[in-house]
This record gives sequence, C-alpha cells and structure tokens, in this order.
Amino acid sequence: MKKNFSKLPLRIGVGIVLLNKENKVFVGKRIDNPNNFWQMPQGGVNENEDYLSAAFRELKEETSIKSVDLIKEIDGVTTYELPDDLLGIIWKGRYRGQKQKWFLMKFNGKDSEINLKTAHPEFLDWKWIEISQITETVVRFKLDVYKKIQDKVKKILI
Repeated sequence: MKKNFSKLPLRIGVGIVLLNKENKVFVGKRIDNPNNFWQMPQGGVNENEDYLSAAFRELKEETSIKSVDLIKEIDGVTTYELPDDLLGIIWKGRYRGQKQKWFLMKFNGKDSEINLKTAHPEFLDWKWIEISQITETVVRFKLDVYKKIQDKVKKILI
C-alpha cells in the first residue's frame, strides 16, 4: 500500500538565476540524475535564515561562487510537486515538493572561481546557456517553475 504523501509540507527553498557578462545563465548537471538534465543553483532555507542569505549560501555551497551582485529579488514564489517516483525518497521523505523564492544575480568573477568539488557536491558539470534554453534542459517536474522564472527574467532584462 502506497503511503499518502499529500499531507507532507512543501520544503522552503531558494533559487538563483546567475548571469555572466553575456547574460547567459549558469546551469549544473546534477550528480544524482544520470540523464541529461541541468538546473540552476537552488536549495533549502535553514531555520532562522532569510531568503537572500540562503541564496548566497547555496550558491557558494554548490559552486564555490562568491563574486556576485544581486540584481533583483524576483517577485512572488514558485512551487512544484515531486513526481510519484521521487516522493518519500528525496529530502529523506519529509517533503512533497518545494516552495521557492528566486533571485537574479550577476557573476562578476572569472570562470576559474567555479568549483563543483565542494564538501557535498551536487553537480557533475556546469555551463552557461541562453535564458531561452533553461526550459529545454530541466527535469519535467520543474518545467512550470522554469517557464515562470524565464518569463520574469526576460522582462527584467529588457
């Protein structure tokens, strides 16, 4: 009998749209997914941590990047639900999805600053892509979130 996951809470998280000098977006290929899916840096918010501090921390933990400037806190929040095959597995089974606050940031360092060999690696590889490509590389269950973020970022960059 399948456990009922609908009563699980959403994990509170942040996401970072990181732009380089050419306004290309940083994406990383996840270690825990053997398919060719790429995502922007994101992660959970710790207790007593504000969203922006969490975004800076997550970016550093996942990529070693510290040379960034905040462009804008993206309006609103986004949510997604995990697919059935991941419920009870991801995040030790404590959440059914995520509610995220997103930030648009500018990377002002050199690519040599980017180091994925962190204390708890999450990415195998990384690259810069056009904002129009982020919806082509993401896992299906995050597609709606990425479409919303893509639209909001395009309006900011006009």
